[in-house]
Amino acid sequence: MSQVVNRSPQPHRVEAIQERRRVWPINVNKSLLLIRAVVGLLFVGHACQKLFGWFGGEGMGAWIGTIQKAGLQPAPFWAYLEAGAELGAGLLLALGYLTPFAAAILIGDMLVAIIKVHAPKGLWSQYGGFEYNLVLVVLMVAFGLIGPGLYSLDRRLPFRLPRPHTFLAALLVTLLVVAWALLPSMGLSAVGR
Repeated sequence: MSQVVNRSPQPHRVEAIQERRRVWPINVNKSLLLIRAVVGLLFVGHACQKLFGWFGGEGMGAWIGTIQKAGLQPAPFWAYLEAGAELGAGLLLALGYLTPFAAAILIGDMLVAIIKVHAPKGLWSQYGGFEYNLVLVVLMVAFGLIGPGLYSLDRRLPFRLPRPHTFLAALLVTLLVVAWALLPSMGLSAVGR
């Protein structure tokens, strides 16, 4: 005679599993909020350094000079576009509002910084490399793909931004703008002439 084994979980295990399922999404969403707020506000701070000279920044005159040294022309246009985009996208990221667009814009910002400033110095940040910028790019890709989480203004929109399609479309447009900015300064604008 075979004995029937009761394979149903014990009540205390069921309660533990249910508690984990309930708490896990809450903790993930709180973590997404924390990361969004800190990273977004750091971008806002960097933009304020450039635009207004706040937080120890040198202001727009120096920022335009930096952009000019990087070879982006016209330097005032690209300097104001970058600083304004960093301010707006950083604020949107912190609020979790139009997050796919904010993430795409900040990826473009970091790609220009990597290509024009940090890549020649290698990976590691202690040598001026692009390590930190790469971390920010990866974070923005994650936000673009998974969204801002429960505690965001995107959740209050009267419509849903389809994931990941909205992010991928915004990223494509951003990459085209990055190419428009970088190609002339890299001597590639004469291709096809």
